[in-house]
Parts: sequence; C-alpha cells; structure tokens
Amino acid sequence: MRKHGIDLAQALRTCASDYHSFNDFFTRKLRPDARPLAHADWLSPADGVVSQIGVIQATHMMQAKQQQYSASQLLADAALAHYFEGGRFTTVYLSPRDYHRVHMPCEGRLLGMCYVPGKLFSVRPDIVAAIDGLLARNERLICWFQHPQYGIFVMVLVGAAIVGSIHTVWHGAINPTAEKRIKRWRYSDDNPELCFAQGDEIGHFQLGSTVIVLMPQNDVRWHTAWQVDRTVLQGQAMSTR
Repeated sequence: MRKHGIDLAQALRTCASDYHSFNDFFTRKLRPDARPLAHADWLSPADGVVSQIGVIQATHMMQAKQQQYSASQLLADAALAHYFEGGRFTTVYLSPRDYHRVHMPCEGRLLGMCYVPGKLFSVRPDIVAAIDGLLARNERLICWFQHPQYGIFVMVLVGAAIVGSIHTVWHGAINPTAEKRIKRWRYSDDNPELCFAQGDEIGHFQLGSTVIVLMPQNDVRWHTAWQVDRTVLQGQAMSTR
C-alpha cells in the first residue's frame, strides 16, 4: 500500500489486516456506490490508464510508439479479426495500485471464450513500448459478446508478470495448461446467466494487467476525456453517447 499509494477508502474492507493474502488484497471488491455508471453507450471496463485508442485497419492495431500488431494474432482467429475491420479499439492498463476487477462496457450476451497460452511479460507501458507485439504474445483470454444493437464486440484480458491465471464469473479460474495449447468454449443462446448488463462484473486479474476492447464498425465517438495516457475509472464514459 505504501509503495503504490493504494487507498482502501472505497473498498468493502478498509483495513489491510482484513485481507488474508496478496491475491485477496489485489482482487478486493469496492463499495457498491464507488463506481457510478456514466450515461453512455460504452463505459470503461476497468480502473487504469488509457494506453491506446484507434481504428482497426487491415486487421492491425497500434500497440505503443507506432508499433503495430495483428488483430488476427491477438484473437487467434482470422475470421473474427476480419469482422472488426474498420472498427474501434482501446487498451486500458491496470497498474498494481488499481482496482483489479473487469466490468462490461455495455450490455451483451456471451457467445464464446478462447484461452491463448503465451508469455507473461510485464505490461507496464514502457515495457510494452519496447517489445514488438507484446500484447499479442502474452497469455490472454478472449471473450466475445453479442450486443442487441451493435453486434459482436470483444474483450481481451491480457495476462502479465505474476498474473498466472485469469478469473471469470462464469467459469472461475482459467489457469495455464501444461500442454500450452489454445482452448475454446462456445456457449448456447438460451443461458440467461450469460447475459450481462452494462457495468456487470465479468472477471478479475491478480496484481495488474491489461484489457483490450474491440468494437465493430459503427459511429462510436470517443468521449473527450478518453485520451491516451489519461487515468480512468471503471464506469466512466468511453463514448460520447
């Protein structure tokens, strides 16, 4: 807490002694009123810093310092990547001091999930800028959803140093496998537990990591406060409406 300037005033448990382990501390929940939702179609999925925003062109996205990486490689699915041609994307970096739970940027029904094994490089912005294609090389969990108006959108939860597993509310912990292979899950249309409202929690990291949101081609316009290197809070407006 001293090293990273962590304030527990908004947490459900406000004393450090109330936490039983580092993981328990880093995955702490906040008070229900700590993150009010803005009135916008797209909201920030997490607390952190906006490390990139942009347009997906020729299925490529910008990582940092003008380095490009492939959406096909990131998603481990060329067809899904092609669907987002001309769409928008944004990347939010969660530091060790941040609230580590990830929430829905808009409403949606879970269609599928893909675990991709990979490296566990630190995702600190200076390291991301130094390693070509880092975000598409790290271990990651890709979740795609159906929005009733916009169509399919994707949230990519990127693993990092010390983050050896990622948790979702529908599956629990998704741990690295010894065989280091891609795993995929498809979900039926008739499961009401996989329909999420805007702002619902979908999972959490341990310590810190990165969330990438891919939005289909539409008229999304970034909110004036949604800018690279800007600190943001979960539930903050990402779009102008």
